[in-house]
Amino acid sequence: MRRIILIGYMGSGKTTVGKALSKETGMMFYDLDWYIESRMHKTVSQIFAEKGEEGFRKIEHNMLHEVAEFEDVIISCGGGTPCFFDNMDYLNQQGDVVYLKATPETLYKHLLMAKIERPLLKGKSAEELIAYITEHLEQREPFYQKARYTLDANVLDDYDKISISVASIRSLLNL
Repeated sequence: MRRIILIGYMGSGKTTVGKALSKETGMMFYDLDWYIESRMHKTVSQIFAEKGEEGFRKIEHNMLHEVAEFEDVIISCGGGTPCFFDNMDYLNQQGDVVYLKATPETLYKHLLMAKIERPLLKGKSAEELIAYITEHLEQREPFYQKARYTLDANVLDDYDKISISVASIRSLLNL
């Protein structure tokens, strides 16, 4: 029975790496945000709009406790998941937590490429976005650093480098 839990700031590559790792290992992959959307029959953006961040975080906490009980899974957490309630301590109890660490500049580039609507970034200019990521990352870093493992996510810009990152995780975790 194994649980691999990927954490890091939004845009760090958790879902991309999680899917690739799942494909190589045959373990089921769960993106926590997708799981929430499936269970709640609403998008994360809709939940944020209806319940605010505090309401979303309560739902996220409950859904985390569901999915983290599954066996032989890879879980990609939302960027804020480790930073609320006792989530980070809980994650470390449940499995092997890997922090995908990236600089604000890399995160900015990844977020621009992804073009996924993210409630916390909506309506920000490029300068505001970089400043927001930098400040937010500084606040979240103490939580992320509690992960047992850290992987440099600054290099996740093509398929070869994603494969190398997956191989690094497999090596770290003896998979």
